[in-house]
Amino acid sequence: MKSLWLENETLSFKDNLPRPAKPGEALIRVRLAGVCSTDLEMARGYYPFTGVPGHEFVGEVVEAEDESWLGRRVTGEINVTCGECEQCRSGRKSHCENRTVLGILNRDGVFAEYVTLPIRNLHRVPDSVPDEAAVFTEPLAAALEIQQQVHIRPGDRVLLIGAGRLGQMIAQTLALTGADLRVAARHQQQQDLLTARGIRLITEDEVQPWRWDVVVEATGSTSGFDLARRAIRPRGTLVMKSTYRGEMSVNFSSIVVDEINIVGSRCGPFAPALRLLESGLVDPTVLISARYPLSQGLQAFERAGQHGTLKVLITPQ
Repeated sequence: MKSLWLENETLSFKDNLPRPAKPGEALIRVRLAGVCSTDLEMARGYYPFTGVPGHEFVGEVVEAEDESWLGRRVTGEINVTCGECEQCRSGRKSHCENRTVLGILNRDGVFAEYVTLPIRNLHRVPDSVPDEAAVFTEPLAAALEIQQQVHIRPGDRVLLIGAGRLGQMIAQTLALTGADLRVAARHQQQQDLLTARGIRLITEDEVQPWRWDVVVEATGSTSGFDLARRAIRPRGTLVMKSTYRGEMSVNFSSIVVDEINIVGSRCGPFAPALRLLESGLVDPTVLISARYPLSQGLQAFERAGQHGTLKVLITPQ
């Protein structure tokens, strides 16, 4: 089959990989896949990985032990867990001690014609949700994880710092809470997308220090974290929605004195994400910047890494 291949921080196109097969797992024909910031960072050496990258997808089941899944359009949770370790038995499956992660850790991903996943990882895509929306299920679920972890009340003052690929979906989901939401977005395209949905903007200079109940940091930059730290009120909640490359200097004494709650936030719930897509309350398709065939996957990555590009999609078939 055709695929992209990442090895020694080098991405290449291959047309001779064997079609994947894993006992007990469904074989899925990938219909559409999305390039995210994690994929770009992995290609730059953020995390050592050899294999097929990519984890955002919508596909069609072509082989499965349970024949009721055949022909179904699906998307899939990226953590494949053992179900037996202490983390799994304690309800923390996304932190499974033996997990593999689609396109990230010891498991080939979706920038290929086919991929395999256990049936328990799959979610059926409603008929009314097009592929161009369904491919965003995983990042939309990640955005919703914030509300799984933090009780956001309508009276809360909420600040979101960063409005890139993930930040845009976080903004759309937080807007549904009724909270007093402001978004710090630096670039005009990001600002235009937010204002078109009635989401209010704020400049970094306008951010009042020590005033915000919940601050979501979605830039993955030192400057973004510094702004978030200044903004959060005592006993407020700071949600870290980005990974940070390298080390970062933090004054933890002030965090202790102000009794700040820090919440790391990663993967999220797929079923609510699909319901939001089905209802139309969230529209991620406005983020699509470009679409490439798999054979032009290297160009797709190049485009995804360019300034101002939001979501690039890859069509394997």
